[in-house]
Order: sequence, then structure tokens, then C-alpha cells
Amino acid sequence: MPDPFFANSKGQKRRRGPSNVNAKNKKPRTGTGTSKNQNQPPAKRRRRDEELDSDGTQDDDNVGGGGLDDLDLRHSDSDAGASGEEDEHETPAEKRLRLAKLYIDSLKKDIGEGEVDAAEIDKEILSVRLKQDVQESSGKLSIFIADKLNTSTYSKLRVKGHKLSVTCAVASEDGTMLFTAGKEGGIVKWDLLTGKELARFPKLRKDTKDRKGKGRADPAVEIKGHTDEVLALALSSDGKYLASGGRDRLVCIWDAQKGEWLRAFGGHRDAISSLSFRKDSLQLYSASFDRTIRLFDLAAMGYVETLFGHQDCIQDMDTLRAETAVSVGGRDRTVRYWKVPEESQLVFRGGRGTAQEILENGLDEEPDAASSSQTFVEGSLDCVAMIDETSFVSGGDSGSICLWSTAKKKPVFTLPLAHGLHEHHSETEGIVLEPRWISALACLRYADVVVSGSSDGFIRLWKVDSKLRSLTACGSIPCPGVVNSLRVVSPRSFFSGASWLSTEAPAVNGRSAAHLTVKGLGLVAGVGQEPKFGRWRRLKGDGVSNCAFVFTVPLRGAEQ
Repeated sequence: MPDPFFANSKGQKRRRGPSNVNAKNKKPRTGTGTSKNQNQPPAKRRRRDEELDSDGTQDDDNVGGGGLDDLDLRHSDSDAGASGEEDEHETPAEKRLRLAKLYIDSLKKDIGEGEVDAAEIDKEILSVRLKQDVQESSGKLSIFIADKLNTSTYSKLRVKGHKLSVTCAVASEDGTMLFTAGKEGGIVKWDLLTGKELARFPKLRKDTKDRKGKGRADPAVEIKGHTDEVLALALSSDGKYLASGGRDRLVCIWDAQKGEWLRAFGGHRDAISSLSFRKDSLQLYSASFDRTIRLFDLAAMGYVETLFGHQDCIQDMDTLRAETAVSVGGRDRTVRYWKVPEESQLVFRGGRGTAQEILENGLDEEPDAASSSQTFVEGSLDCVAMIDETSFVSGGDSGSICLWSTAKKKPVFTLPLAHGLHEHHSETEGIVLEPRWISALACLRYADVVVSGSSDGFIRLWKVDSKLRSLTACGSIPCPGVVNSLRVVSPRSFFSGASWLSTEAPAVNGRSAAHLTVKGLGLVAGVGQEPKFGRWRRLKGDGVSNCAFVFTVPLRGAEQ
């Protein structure tokens, strides 16, 4: 005799399809024909099924027989027309084509009927934009404008608001704000379109006594600003936060729009030399003379981690979109490529020539800046800039610019004496020729343009080979003084409304340069009479002053 448990209808799994129809015709065990039917759902579930019914006329028999399996869940023709004429037999390629046509039609309505060609929209708006986004996300070199730059028609804005040398200058990506900092410890905010000063954050006095007059600081009093030289500035991609650091060993965070102090981060044991935001992110990197790099997340306003590895003071640092960074360690003559998620680093050792080679081979009798055989000892690496996620350039006191790749331990290409030689008088040896050290480097992100600065009175532009194998000169811009900071931005149509473009720039083909700067290159330079980190040299005369410059370099043919 079978076990009663297996004869119970509640222990059986519900069957679907035609078997349910046969089960419906079976006689009920109790003889009532309704309440004890094994296919009849409970009252609560029956009411829930009735509420889910599309037309509201389904009876109990339909629920018990076919249920939801027999319902037609497909959209009607009217619904398909409302959702863009979507067809159930439409292939993925046909769907992409239909959506592209809808997007072009919406662009036509926004711009105006009869004013735009559909082919031009597809080429300039869709294809170019998507291609650029894909290439930038891949982290490869994708913008080639070096051959089109016209350095003879540049425009110039000069702002002067610091008593001592300007150590750093940054501009917002929307082209509305400019921030500069100097050795006197102050930060100035400028209107980039008019060149007028908007706000000033002066150096604050550090109180060394508490309220009772004892010789110690009051921990309850928080200083909202800097108390010493400001050496580094960084601006987030959205223009919301400004980060500053200097010899007081603090990373200060400011509201860039309102010009208000938000908070300060400690932790570094020596002066902060460089700051950098990740592109399109609120992750901030700070480099210091204490040989460490600290990572902060401004979305949570917190500290993340510290990176160790350099054996000497970190002089400069740069980042792009990925969670990587590159830094130079001064006298340890190394460039380090940091992989933050993997917690690892790649070490690239610089230094062109050795002291033994100099003693054995000597120097050329008549040094030439273009001579590749000229050899100098590289004692310090002072600046670095990233071209893309796997390539970067470095410069130092040997006057050479080195092109690096993460795939090779040695420089891919070395450009010797990029800014020429400097005559130095020695009491024992007479006139000695020394290379002008590279004091600043910058790159347009994912583009073939590298910009360098020194003390020869020029900012020089270099073209990177499409295969990232060489550097060649493509122009120069006069800039008297020691170039302590360089940043590159891409000026768009907002620069056409700047008041200083029409007055400073010469006319080309009868038209002012205000019409030429819609597309091109923007350079922001912090210049001073002294180097950024010391006072071992001071330039005077020939227009040298403590100021910041903003240059716009148009592309050839941009006036057409």
C-alpha cells in the first residue's frame, strides 16, 4: 500500500502544459468539485492572479487551467509604434541603424531644419566624437595637431599679482578660472576671460602660543590656509575643487567656485612638491620631499594610502585617467611608474653619461645643441609629464628631454640640450658652458605635443612621433624668466569671447586672432626670477618678472 504522504496533492509538483488539462477533468476526492480540487489555487493566490490579469475578465477556471502560461505578453501594434516602431523580428544591426536615424533627426531639430547636412553631422558629431572617446578610454595617443600649430599668431595674457616668483599656475578646463601661487605663500584667483583678479588667499600667520601665553600652539585653533611657501596647485576636472600644498606640509582643499577653504590633510613630513588629480575623478595624488606619495579621495574627503619607493626628494609627478602615476626622484635619478591597484611600481633609471665617460672621452670642442654626440652627466631628474597611459617624458639638469615607454627600461629617445647651453664664468677655468636644465614639462593629454620650459627665455614645443619613437621641434614662444610651471589645455569656443585676445594678438589675413583660437592649444606658465625650489640663481632685466602667462596657439587653417 503506498504511503499517504506521496498521495497528498500538496506534496506533488505542479505540472504544466497538456497534463494540466487532463488533471482538470479528474473527479475531486471530496466530491465538492470546487474547494478541494488539487489544481484550484488558494483564495489569496487566486485574488493575486486576478489582479495581474491584463483585461480584468479572467475567471477561476482560466487561472487553474492555463494560468499565466497561456497569456499573450507581447506588445500590441500601438505600443510598438509609440516606442519607435520596434519590430519583434528586428535584428541588432537594424536596431542600431534605427536608433542612429532617430538620433540624427533629434540633432536636426535642435540645430534647425535646412541648415545642416546629415552626412556632415554623421562625420563630425557622431564618428569623430565616438572615435575620440574610445581612443581616450584606451589610453593611447589619439590626437595629432603638432604639425598644424601656428606659433607665429599666438595670443598672450599676462597676470601679475605676486611679489616673489610664481611657483605654479593652473587653469580650469572650461576656460573661466586661473589660479596662481607664489613663494610669498599667497594664492590668487583670476578671471581667465578678462584677466581681472577675483579673489586672494594670502599667507596666514602661524600662532606659536596658546591662549595662556605658553610657547606652544593651541590645538583647538585650525589655520584655514597656508603659513609658508605654496609650491603646488591642482584643479579637478569638473572645476569644483582646488588643491594646494607647500612647505607647511599641508594639502589644503578649496571650493574653487566660491573661493572658500574646506579642509586640510596632513601626514607628509616635508614640503609638498607636486599635486595632481586623476582625469575625470576626485582622486588626488600628492608628492613630497619626504620621498612618499599620498593618495586622497575627495569624494569622501579622506586619506587612502601612501606609496613608498623613491630614495630622494620627489620633484614632480603626473597622472592621467587610469589609476597610475609617474614621478621623478631628483638625485636618485629614477622615474617611477606607479600601478596603484596592483600595489607595484616600475623603476626607470635615468642619467645620460657617467663621470668616467666624461673623463675618458671629454666634451666636444664646439658644442652644438643639435649634436647628438654631446654628453653631460645627468645628476638630477626634476620634471615629468605623461603623454598617454604608457608613454611619458622627463627632464633634468643635463638639459635633455627623454622619451620613455613602459615596455623598455631605457629611454626610447633622448633629445640633448633642448634649451641650449649657458655660459658660466669660473675663476679657475674661465668661461664654462653648462646645459640649461629643464625646469618644467607638460603634455596635451593623449596628443602629440610636448612643451618644455627653462631659463633661456622661450617655451619650446616638440612633436612626438606617431609611433612614439622621437621628438622634433615644432615651434617656440618667447617667455622671459625661469619657467617654474607649465600646464596645457585645449581652448574651445569659450576663448573667442576673451577680451585680451583681440588686443594682444596680431591680425592674420586681415582678421584678428580672436577668430583663430576656437581650435588650438592653450599654455599656462608660471614664471619668476628665481627657480621654484631655491634661490641659487636670479635673473634680472630683459622683461623678467614674477608673473603668469596664458598663451593660445591656433591651428593653421582655423580661420577658414
